[in-house]
Amino acid sequence: MKCIITVLATTLSLMFSQLAAQDFEKGLKAHDLGDYDTAVREWEPLAGQGNVKAQYNLGFMYDNGQGLTQDSAEAVKWYRLAAEQAHGDAQLNLGAMYRSGRGVPEDFVKAAKWFRLAADQGNAIAQDNLGILYYFGHGVLQDNLIAHMWTNLAFKNGAPEAGIRRDFIAEEMTKADISQAEDMAKDCISSAYNKCGR
Repeated sequence: MKCIITVLATTLSLMFSQLAAQDFEKGLKAHDLGDYDTAVREWEPLAGQGNVKAQYNLGFMYDNGQGLTQDSAEAVKWYRLAAEQAHGDAQLNLGAMYRSGRGVPEDFVKAAKWFRLAADQGNAIAQDNLGILYYFGHGVLQDNLIAHMWTNLAFKNGAPEAGIRRDFIAEEMTKADISQAEDMAKDCISSAYNKCGR
């Protein structure tokens, strides 16, 4: 009897996860066609059940007013739920909300925290944003070496404008400092973002 219950529970769990995937895909297709009402209708229940992609997408829709009244606080709510499940783009966007004070009080320390979590996943925009925070000393100790390292990583990971910022920062550094920052970037990559900085 215990075996039958286990098989039944496993079968039901698989069926529900397949239905959830179908609902997510239905919402994604609707969103891509500009049918935001259907996308919201499909994603809201999934997001409430903890579906990280649905949470992020609802946050994005609230953030940008896609089919919903633009609501920064609601965007923060959904971004946070997805960010806490390690969704890199949600972490990036939540960091941006804290940096600009949209939907939450401006808080550079929290912005740096969320940018760092996304940066550690290789998110080039988060790496660039983190480099900027280090350059200006917003929410972190000002440090040109770390600023150079993060903007350099961002550039290497596909954010071309980060190269401009990296070069600007380098103008205030010695050749030895630049070499050290480049070594730090190499160490960061080779450690899978576990050893980034001093």
